Amino acid sequence: MNYFDNPDYTVIVVGAGRGIGRAAADFLAAQGVFVGCLDSDEGSANAAAESIRQQGGRAIGARLDVTEDEAMANAIGGAINSLGHLDGLVNCAGITGNTNIKAHEVDPTDFDRVLAINLRGAFMLSKHVLPHMVSRNYGRLLHIASIAGKEGNAGMTAYSTSKADLIGMVKSMAKDYVDRGITINALAPAVIRTAMVDAMPKASQDYMTAKIPMGRCGLLEEAAQLIAWIVSPACSFTTGFTFDLSGGRATY
Repeated sequence: MNYFDNPDYTVIVVGAGRGIGRAAADFLAAQGVFVGCLDSDEGSANAAAESIRQQGGRAIGARLDVTEDEAMANAIGGAINSLGHLDGLVNCAGITGNTNIKAHEVDPTDFDRVLAINLRGAFMLSKHVLPHMVSRNYGRLLHIASIAGKEGNAGMTAYSTSKADLIGMVKSMAKDYVDRGITINALAPAVIRTAMVDAMPKASQDYMTAKIPMGRCGLLEEAAQLIAWIVSPACSFTTGFTFDLSGGRATY
């Protein structure tokens, strides 16, 4: 089913160069959406956009680093101008930081960098796109959180903190725009199968999947399909919510 019957529907995907972001950009474009592929790696952003165009879709590519405030404003503004307007934004930008370490061993510099990208970056992206959405009385804003933000992952204090805070931000922010046709939601995946996961030792893969009741990692296409629905007009009565994509691992 195609939820995008508007040929002028536009969505920016931040972090479109790889992983979930790339899968979401590809799927949205295949549904007829005009996609803005933004990534901190300009080459990856442009490659994603070119791949979409080669498949007959519509896309633009540009560099965007969520830690660079002025550059972010220019990149978002430029993307909106190229797209003509903005209906939705999917924020997949994020890093794990140093992992497999006890909380007292966390480097404050690394902690700050994880929060700068995963939390402050999400706030600044929202700040830049919401005025445009308010002016049109329509918008779909989705931030990719993590099961770690719900349950906390051992050895990942910085990452778990950033994603828990992101979920709290979404819950609060959504209430500010419920009367403007704008929904703001989060998505909390467990481990999604990517090339990076496939390259891990089998023991590491087994450890991660053992926590998932379905006994497997999520698939990129499963993430992309759910993301597309959340930022479509069909998802009109859900806001401030964190969607589960964890194979049954989530307990709330």
